[in-house]
Amino acid sequence: MRKYKEVFRLHFDSGLGQRPISRCLGISRTTVGDYLQRAKNAGLGWPLPESLTDQQLESLLFPPTPPTSVTGRLLPDWTHVHTELRRKGVTLVLLWEEYQAGTSHGYHYSHFCDMYRHWAGKQKLSMRQIHKAGEKLFVDYAGHTLPIVNPHTGEVSAAQIFVAVLGASNYTFSEATWTQGLADWLGSHRWAFEFYNGVPEIVIPDNLKSAVSKPCRYDPDLNPSYQDLAEHYGTAIIPARVRKPQDKAKAEVGVQLVERWILARLRNRTFFSLAEANVAISELLADLNTRPFKKLPGSRKEAFESFDRQALRPLPSTPYAFAQWKKVRVNIDYHVEVDGHYYSVPYQLRGQQLDARITADFVECFRQSKRVASHTRSFRKGQHTTVAEHMPKAHQDYVDWTPERLVRWASQTGPQTAAITGIILASRRHAQQAFRSAMGLIRLGKIHGPQRLEAACDLALEGKATSYKSIKSILETGLDQQPRPQAPPTAEPIAHGNIRGSKYYN
Repeated sequence: MRKYKEVFRLHFDSGLGQRPISRCLGISRTTVGDYLQRAKNAGLGWPLPESLTDQQLESLLFPPTPPTSVTGRLLPDWTHVHTELRRKGVTLVLLWEEYQAGTSHGYHYSHFCDMYRHWAGKQKLSMRQIHKAGEKLFVDYAGHTLPIVNPHTGEVSAAQIFVAVLGASNYTFSEATWTQGLADWLGSHRWAFEFYNGVPEIVIPDNLKSAVSKPCRYDPDLNPSYQDLAEHYGTAIIPARVRKPQDKAKAEVGVQLVERWILARLRNRTFFSLAEANVAISELLADLNTRPFKKLPGSRKEAFESFDRQALRPLPSTPYAFAQWKKVRVNIDYHVEVDGHYYSVPYQLRGQQLDARITADFVECFRQSKRVASHTRSFRKGQHTTVAEHMPKAHQDYVDWTPERLVRWASQTGPQTAAITGIILASRRHAQQAFRSAMGLIRLGKIHGPQRLEAACDLALEGKATSYKSIKSILETGLDQQPRPQAPPTAEPIAHGNIRGSKYYN
């Protein structure tokens, strides 16, 4: 409490001037004079009434500033100023100039800014952040889940709840997915962009594995598929810092609202499919977005229509197709393996590691971010997709790897192994496609021994099971070491007068 009463006592009872009082109390002379003048303006005498409290005394000495000053200055509409600042390109300078144009005695710019910051400081913490229209989209998963009952088995599965919130308007999107995996994560982004009918400049996710491969405070590594989605939609991904929820405060509040106004309302309902749950979420989501703000005019939907919708970037002509990335290595037959199928790449890349981008329809191979091969995806395991341009002319670089050399190499084990090798090489349109299988067959001799491999090949020829997998199975099950079934002996014809014999019918 300031030393108001002590100043009055020394002045009125002791008769001291402003300078002695200043030295006695350790305050400036101008402050002493200000207190005495304020007491005179308030009509206070000495001694002060005993019933007068410190709070009452301070309010008399320092009355609150009226909304309109004595000079007739109009107080700005701070709610309007705060809302307009969310629009792209709108600054306090522009709003101050518009305010000055509407009044003849307005506040100066510096005082205008101080008054706005003082007003904003009294609002909720989330309102202190100024989010530009169309700039940021905050995404996260809710902590609560939604139970989905399998109508056939009665099994209950917990559906995850994805939440997206636009920074400027707080316009919210939510949907239920089976998992938080990469496919569902990217799919929810696609539906969110289509829900907003536009793309923000920046997307701010948490550090879940589907978004960030390697978290880092300064330079996090994004999941390649997530980066692929960002490039397709022309947006930027800036993950929140680890254990810094304030970086995505909008998402935290959005999750809380979805849990309270959507999931809590659905707690007593039973859903038998994900689609049924999303229909119910969509209905309650519309109610949430049209619910009026408590401290600002309008609703989330109205704010979105006012400034966010126009500021969002347009959607691309084609929607994003989910793609996975994996590291692959080029074998000596200049093919890479993806899900059991083999795709050709330029033969000059043999032995090198490439990045494979895998979608539902295509497989693309990249070396140092440059695409070197593209194929229609095939799900036939063990088969090859080969482009003639990827093959070397006359196989100059593969003189030592010819079908004849592989057959000669297999003949060192035995004739039956060489015969199987020849059959494998002849079974493919291009012999190079069978190099891998032929080499695998020869390698079985090092694992099980040449005698067993030769016996297995002989058994395979007899049963016409001449693939690499068949011979490998024979060796692993030991069929080559089991005795062969002998043919039954031929019965001698019975000599008897009543038996006509085979010649009778000639």
